[in-house]
Amino acid sequence: MGAFSTTHMIILLIIILLLFGHRLPSMMRSLGRGVTEFKKGLEGGEDEEEPKLKKEKQDKPAEKPAEKSAAEN
Repeated sequence: MGAFSTTHMIILLIIILLLFGHRLPSMMRSLGRGVTEFKKGLEGGEDEEEPKLKKEKQDKPAEKPAEKSAAEN
């Protein structure tokens, strides 16, 4: 019950091809489309977040630590 050998992996792949061979092209096509959409979403999300972060930094007035501690006393 050790790790799979190369022979075991080949036999397993042949069984999978026999069972799902007719469906594999459509499954791989949809998987590829999903990965492509996911990558596009990641790229689009980064582009949208950068301007928001820069705008938030510009909108916030910079507080000096000395002013903050004087207000607390």
